[in-house]
Amino acid sequence: MTSIRHFPATYPLPDWRNFGVILRVLLGVNVLTLIGALVQAASIDQWLPRFIEMTALVEPLLLLLLGVLAGLRDVLRRLPLRLGQLVVLLLTMALALGQQVYWQSLGFPEGGSMLRVVLLACATSGLLLLYFELRANAFSPAQAEARLAALNARIRPHFLFNSLNAVLSLIRARPQQAEAALESLSDLFRAAMRDPSELVSLSDEIALGQQYLELEKLRLGERLTVDWKIDGNFSNIPIPPLILQPLLENAVYHGIEPAADGGLLEVFVERRSEELMIVITNPTAGQSQHAAGNHMALANIRERLALYYDLEARLDILAGADRYEVRITLPCQVLRP
Repeated sequence: MTSIRHFPATYPLPDWRNFGVILRVLLGVNVLTLIGALVQAASIDQWLPRFIEMTALVEPLLLLLLGVLAGLRDVLRRLPLRLGQLVVLLLTMALALGQQVYWQSLGFPEGGSMLRVVLLACATSGLLLLYFELRANAFSPAQAEARLAALNARIRPHFLFNSLNAVLSLIRARPQQAEAALESLSDLFRAAMRDPSELVSLSDEIALGQQYLELEKLRLGERLTVDWKIDGNFSNIPIPPLILQPLLENAVYHGIEPAADGGLLEVFVERRSEELMIVITNPTAGQSQHAAGNHMALANIRERLALYYDLEARLDILAGADRYEVRITLPCQVLRP
């Protein structure tokens, strides 16, 4: 297997194109505006008109700032954290100053003095940047826990035992195939020990999944049939490590292995505009006695996707009478040199 290329992992400076980030910014600013309206209102009956007035001043600046930050996202994320935060604050100051000059030129002095407006805008921006940094730091222990859970769930003891037995049976009859199988097994363990805070290319993740299924074919023989449908080149698309292989393992363990005649495992990978679609389909073999383990693995993947992509990633399950489908939808973030 080729060496696995690592990509920069999650970064404390927010992804300004992420729907979850935008939603949190809008919610946070409007909550602060509501609090400001309650403080400034002379009576409880006047807080709503005051809130509407303040919102009319705040929302245009907020939406304009979010648009600028979304456009500069790739540039900002290449900067050191503190420098990136400083650029965000300077952009906030410049846009707040520009908007205040514009409002005053139209004869609307409701926003207050220019210095006061700029300071409030910068303070709000600073609080939001602090929130996102603390949130990113708070997720570090969760990532470590996810890694431990992944190490326990990814390469199960039964898989190691069965794979080694399959390799041992090949040593005398087909030594070259046994050597290649041991190399694939080594790659799987190396991937399991990888730092979970690093992203890998989707192409390497697919290659790892193919190696895993080749090992399972040694054990299951003709009972396992795999149909790969890969549309495109994914060498520059980063994703979290060990997303595909655990799903393939679940498909084999819960769908193929319990069936006396085995079955067909289908893997579909496609880029659709700004989204990446990964679909794994396997036959169902009735009520699985390992359903709890299956749900635990899927919950683990859901949690890791949330850590990396916030609200922009989805893991959907379609369970039919004879087919079981797991569908992952990710934002397609192409790595540019």
